[in-house]
Amino acid sequence: MTQSIIRVNKLAEVNDRQPTFVAIGSFDGVHRGHQLLLQSMVSAARKQGARTAVLTFFPHPKRVLQNLTGPYYLSTLEDRVALLAEQGIDLVITHPFDEEVRHTRAADFVEQLLRYLNMRQLWGGDFAFGYKREGTVPFLRRLGQEKGFTVELVKGMVKLGDGLVSSSRVRAGLASGDVIDVADCLGRPYHLSGVVVRGDHRGHTIGFPTANLAAWDELLLPANGVYATYAWLGQKRCLAATNVGVRPTINGGNVTVEAHLLDFDDDIYGQELRLEFIKHIRPEMKFANLKALQAQIQADVTQVQLLLA
Repeated sequence: MTQSIIRVNKLAEVNDRQPTFVAIGSFDGVHRGHQLLLQSMVSAARKQGARTAVLTFFPHPKRVLQNLTGPYYLSTLEDRVALLAEQGIDLVITHPFDEEVRHTRAADFVEQLLRYLNMRQLWGGDFAFGYKREGTVPFLRRLGQEKGFTVELVKGMVKLGDGLVSSSRVRAGLASGDVIDVADCLGRPYHLSGVVVRGDHRGHTIGFPTANLAAWDELLLPANGVYATYAWLGQKRCLAATNVGVRPTINGGNVTVEAHLLDFDDDIYGQELRLEFIKHIRPEMKFANLKALQAQIQADVTQVQLLLA
């Protein structure tokens, strides 16, 4: 069961100063590498009766520093907080990464951590923060000797197959449609959540009605194609054949996410739907006519049933 968690939007909003072990980072997606770090910190903190805190930046620093646009994130901020809670974190600070933070000197940022949190340990991998990344591990350790905190590194990166688990690997997996590798890196299936909105009802006309998902437009989508997915409506789970793409046979256009829920015909417009991507079935294709499209969708449905039933 996920524990209760305290969330604030800035360091200065923390009003309960107590001995705290802190991890700083984006933690986008909270993949298995993040989990190793956080679980190590939580274990150490519990032995010493300390609070655990994560300071995570939003927007992602790379969005600001590199002027990145378009979909980028592996999780919504709300999902990130929930995933951090699952790791046993007591306090999450979703600190804004803006021009002020970008130009904050490392020593000044450490002073804030000490003032508002009573930081006793600072946890991370081989990291650096502060203006021009001047807050390197050697710098922070020297500062810690003066200020009374230690820097704890978790060196054991999580290896999976021939490579290491990383956010970059997850993004590459989504770009190629390899949702199996993505799930291995995350320790759970990649998912999209959003409200079911009305489409053009083309699915109804060909016998395969779909739920059109309005997901956050900054969240990364898997590569265009058809996927075997689980669809969750609250606590109810259904099998679904989900298409990500532009529907080239019908009319093309913007990328949409449409799920055909198997053995399901309820009206769910306006409801929250969660899609878990289990396996890529095929790339998106343009068919000669609707009859060929219908035959392929039926084959997709049969494959989903075999994979997930």
